[in-house]
Amino acid sequence: MKFAELGLLEPIVRAVAAEGYTAPTPIQSKAIPDILAGRDVLGCARTGTGKTGAFAMPILHRLASARSEKPDNHRRTGRRNDPRTSRLPRALILAPTRELASQILESFRTYGRHLSLRHAAIFGGVSQFHQVRALRAGVDVLTATPGRLMDLMQQGLVDLSKVEVFVLDEADRMLDMGFINDIRKIIEQVPKNRQSLLFSATMPAEIRRLADTMLDEPVFVQVDPADSTATAITQSVYHVSRNNKPVLLERLLRAGEMDRTLVFTRTKHGADKVVRVLQRGGIGAVAIHGNKSQNARTHALNGFKNGRSSVLVATDIASRGIDVDEITHVVNFDIPNLPESYVHRIGRTARAGASGIAVSFCDHEEVGDLKAIERLIKQPIDVKDDHSDLTHAAPTHIPPQTKNGSSRQGGRQSYRSGGGGGRRRGGNAGPATASRGPRRGRSSRSSTAR
Repeated sequence: MKFAELGLLEPIVRAVAAEGYTAPTPIQSKAIPDILAGRDVLGCARTGTGKTGAFAMPILHRLASARSEKPDNHRRTGRRNDPRTSRLPRALILAPTRELASQILESFRTYGRHLSLRHAAIFGGVSQFHQVRALRAGVDVLTATPGRLMDLMQQGLVDLSKVEVFVLDEADRMLDMGFINDIRKIIEQVPKNRQSLLFSATMPAEIRRLADTMLDEPVFVQVDPADSTATAITQSVYHVSRNNKPVLLERLLRAGEMDRTLVFTRTKHGADKVVRVLQRGGIGAVAIHGNKSQNARTHALNGFKNGRSSVLVATDIASRGIDVDEITHVVNFDIPNLPESYVHRIGRTARAGASGIAVSFCDHEEVGDLKAIERLIKQPIDVKDDHSDLTHAAPTHIPPQTKNGSSRQGGRQSYRSGGGGGRRRGGNAGPATASRGPRRGRSSRSSTAR
């Protein structure tokens, strides 16, 4: 199937073709026709399957088709900043993090480059001045994080009364971050007569309850089972003590088989410590997490995208919105407390049909979390022992489990070089100054749209 066969406007198809995308992804081919038909959609697909394009393209089609049928107040009056004539948002997309909000904004701009529509993103971590100015000038598509949107709503600076399409992206991550109450308040401010779309990589019970209140007779579109991981990802685990994790990571990176590597830690402090260890060893690495300014996060992410840094160390929350092709390896430096987070993490590799490798480091206190992950994905993870001086056999005793599946013992001890659960604050690591190691050949650009 080609994009033109989906019934999208020609300017959108032309913009997609200019990006080198030739065919829609499965989530796009399934969701776009229903969204174009005006139906509510509940979409379930893992990261990297093209969810943003699945809702961005039909929203652009709807808004552009309607705008062509009515005069543009701005052109008629010439008073762009007059609130009586400025455009109010007609599509609202909520995203859990500023990185993801920025990425969604760029996708709308890319696919809508030939349309006379305006786009803006509002999120925290930066001054609201330019965001408010964009709102006053008029916006058709507004992408926002819940916190900043609620703040501007309380100041009376956002009017959602004209929203026609409401999108909740990465809904399960919204739940993890405690945004559900804010989301419910925002829903109360958008018109009841609207089209609603909800996308999530997993479908816990709370998300299903939210979908029941937010969506009207939705079409359920599922590409991958909610508890599955990509079949194209080779998964393995090293049973290694916490103190030996930095040594093992450096060894694996120096082996020359890892090209573009994303490393996950549980804490911001741990991410900075891992970066410092790698930089001292001459490996180009940068960190991205909530303690860093938006400019620092953007700089780090751009450095990872363009190859200045071969390793990006991130926390789960900061990783949302990392839209980078050709990530060859994902390393779980710390096993996540929530097994669903494992699915999110390793989904950063093997995007758009490519293959990838996911490696996890498991300390004896994290065995319970590892077992919870294996239960979720319904398969054992291959145990590696090729660095036998650092690794050890998995313990036969599994620590008692809490209700969320995490170990009661986990997270109470800090470790010297990796991301621990200590209370001390860690300073931000500086930019990587070391040169990168040898790189393998990189695959050609994907032929499918995000």
